[in-house]
Amino acid sequence: MGAQLRVYKRRIRSVTATKKITKAMEMIAASRIVKAQRKVAASTPYATELTRAVTAVATGSNTKHPLTTEADNPARAAVLLITSDRGLAGGYSSNAIKAADRLVERLRGEGKEVDTYIVGRKGVAYYGFRERKVTDSWTGFTDSPSYADAKKVAAPLIEAVQLDTAEGGVDELHIVFTEFVSMLTQTPVDRRMLPLSLDEAAEETTGKGEILPLFDFEPSAEDVLDALLPRYVESRIYNALLQAAASEHAARRRAMKSATDNAGELINSLSRLANAARQAEITQEISEIVGGASALADATAGSDK
Repeated sequence: MGAQLRVYKRRIRSVTATKKITKAMEMIAASRIVKAQRKVAASTPYATELTRAVTAVATGSNTKHPLTTEADNPARAAVLLITSDRGLAGGYSSNAIKAADRLVERLRGEGKEVDTYIVGRKGVAYYGFRERKVTDSWTGFTDSPSYADAKKVAAPLIEAVQLDTAEGGVDELHIVFTEFVSMLTQTPVDRRMLPLSLDEAAEETTGKGEILPLFDFEPSAEDVLDALLPRYVESRIYNALLQAAASEHAARRRAMKSATDNAGELINSLSRLANAARQAEITQEISEIVGGASALADATAGSDK
């Protein structure tokens, strides 16, 4: 019985150490969520105003540009998937990967070839294990992305959009990331960045019923769109990276809180078992002492006769 008690105590020490780790990770994730939310709030107005400018140029001119013009027969699309570099975040990365799989299946059902770009080690590992082709990938910055990281990710995508499909270019650019709704809700979404849907963009930036102002463009609307294209893609990717980072921290906090609570319940259960084992050991020792005393008394009584 003593051996069983030692096993319970060893397991309690092990689970207690794990609980301390998960509690610390929960607190770290909670502190990082606030910073990530501030970055999202700071980047959103810039992305919105840039979209408003692109919409104004597109609606105020008849210029055909890859930023705003649908291809007659789109044959190729690029999908950017944003996952995490680290685990212990529940189903955060797997949910984003599932959303990307659904998008890719839909695009292929429309007869389009798909080039996949991935941010985050989890997505890279998933595709690598299944031997799926990845056009390009980036890792090491998902929990705290900077605008420089967004530019690095956007560069090959912008180049692909500007090339003809015969030369390896794409007609459409999609992004899959986890949108931060609240501390309790993070939703995987897929958005088409290019070509820009003018109706949706106008509704997003101005609201229903509001009319965009008229502009004159110098030197030309096409040159303005050429200048806005990289900045638009970079800002959208940066905002998506920040949303994904905030979602990752929120998911990790929730997962670590659940792990901490489960560890506490397991410790309580093991403590009850340890107490029962200790009581059984004490009872057995008392029984042995009483039995020994009784035997000794019987022996002494026999010798007196």
